[in-house]
Amino acid sequence: MQQQNQPQKIQNPETTVPKTPQMNERDFVNDYLSTEKYMTNAYSVALNEASNQQFYQDLSSIFKETQDCQRNLYNLMFKNGWYSLEAADQTKLQNSYQQFNGYKNQLPYIVQ
Repeated sequence: MQQQNQPQKIQNPETTVPKTPQMNERDFVNDYLSTEKYMTNAYSVALNEASNQQFYQDLSSIFKETQDCQRNLYNLMFKNGWYSLEAADQTKLQNSYQQFNGYKNQLPYIVQ
């Protein structure tokens, strides 16, 4: 039975990787994932700064490809048990929802 204070981990069973000083498959995929995350962030900034429409469209296409690659790497890591998540506590979710829902009245425009 799980303790209430400890969040539940969401993870697939980890595949076996050798414990050696050399980089293994998990290390390489993690490195690729980190690089793709960095690149999507950089492309996002570039998209905000692009003043030429054709340049913007080209960057947008590259950004989409990079984002898709990042997602595929994330899915691969999760499938192999190399990436885990913590289940959200329902009480914290409800409290956050109520807090931010209350901010709607402070906005200068109507939020549906």
